[in-house]
This record gives sequence, structure tokens and C-alpha cells, in this order.
Amino acid sequence: MTEALLFGAVFAAVLTQTLTGFGSAMVAMALLPHLTGLLVAAPLVALVAATMEAVVLVRWRPALNWQPIRRLALGTLVGVPFGVLALRHVDAGILLPILGAVIVGYSLYALMDRRLPRLHDARWAYGAGLLAGILGGAYNVSGPPAIVYGQCRRWSPAEFKGNLQAFFLLGDALVIGGHALAGNLSGEVWGHYMLSVPAIALGVVAGLALERLIRADLFRRLTLVLLVALGVALLR
Repeated sequence: MTEALLFGAVFAAVLTQTLTGFGSAMVAMALLPHLTGLLVAAPLVALVAATMEAVVLVRWRPALNWQPIRRLALGTLVGVPFGVLALRHVDAGILLPILGAVIVGYSLYALMDRRLPRLHDARWAYGAGLLAGILGGAYNVSGPPAIVYGQCRRWSPAEFKGNLQAFFLLGDALVIGGHALAGNLSGEVWGHYMLSVPAIALGVVAGLALERLIRADLFRRLTLVLLVALGVALLR
């Protein structure tokens, strides 16, 4: 039963990001800690996300703009170690409610569809990357700061997807390295990852097939509503 639930959680996470360009880590981290515990879920999701993002990036590579990605990545490089250390040394009873609050807060913000002020200074990317690194190292939820930054810089839809996939891939590589140094890549993590590979493949294929049939904005809103409910469950 645990293996079936893990497969379903990974499939749902990968399908979400393939269709919308983001969300896989938030979906997976809202579900997997209940099955595996936070210390196993965090490095597992980093491995799953990196695999999926490498595949999806092939589609959106022509829209990449490396300049903002480099700035975001430099901030993330500084932030990741702090997040990984928190995961290792802070009790899960404290970290899980914080994760729930991050998921609920971002999901409610995204559902409001408020137009943020435009950022003209590209140096904001360093701060967004730092916060993304801390959240990524602890929870694999590096998306919200990068997404908000991209919206404030008015990235086009294609550039948004391409830039985020590349940034998430770089960030996950840093997070995986941090987990390796901290000793978090256990045999249990690798065993769950091997079970997740078919779910990753199925999620990417299904997402690309459904991309032209399902309105991405509708799917995004339904996903955000679900994330609010899952995040509230983590607050308890």
C-alpha cells in the first residue's frame, strides 16, 4: 500500500509540473512526509524533481534566458546549506507546520491572481535565490520565491517555464549535493527513488499528452486549491 501511494504521489507531482511549469515539489512534499517521514521525503523529492526537470527542460530550452538564472543560482548556493542543516537538526514537529504554512501561503497568494509590481532591478534575483535555497534545502519548496520574481520581471509564458525548469534543476543539484554531504541519501531514499522512476516517466508522458486537451489555467487553479487543503493538514 505504501508503494502504491508513493507511486501515486510522485505521478501527481510530475503531472502537475509538466502541465503548469511548477508545483511538483509542493505537491510531493505535501504528500510524501506522511508516508516516509520528512528526512526521507526531502532528499527523495530532490532526486525525483531533478530527474523530471531534466526531461521537461528539453522542451522549453529554446526559451531559456541564462542571465536571471545565474543570479538566482548564486543566491541559492548560499541558502541551500542553511536549509539542509535545519532539516538535519530541527525536529520534524517544528518543520512540518512551517512547510504547511509556506504551501498554504503561496497557494492562497497564487489563487488571488494579483498583479505584482514590476521589478526593474535584476539584483532582486540574489535575494529571491537565497530564500529559494533555504526553502529548497529544508523542504524542496524553492519555487515560490523564484515564481514571484519571474512574475515581477514580466517573463513571457514560454520564458517562465524554461527559466524555472533550468533554475529548479540547478537548485535541485545543489540540494542533492547538500543531502549527500549531510548523509541524508540513505538506502531507503534510493530504494524509494527507484520505485519512483516509472511514475516520473508516466507523469511526463501524460502531462505532455494532456497539455493540449486541458486548460493549463484551470488545472493550475484546481492544483492550488488542493495544495491549500494539503498544507492545512500539515499544520496540525
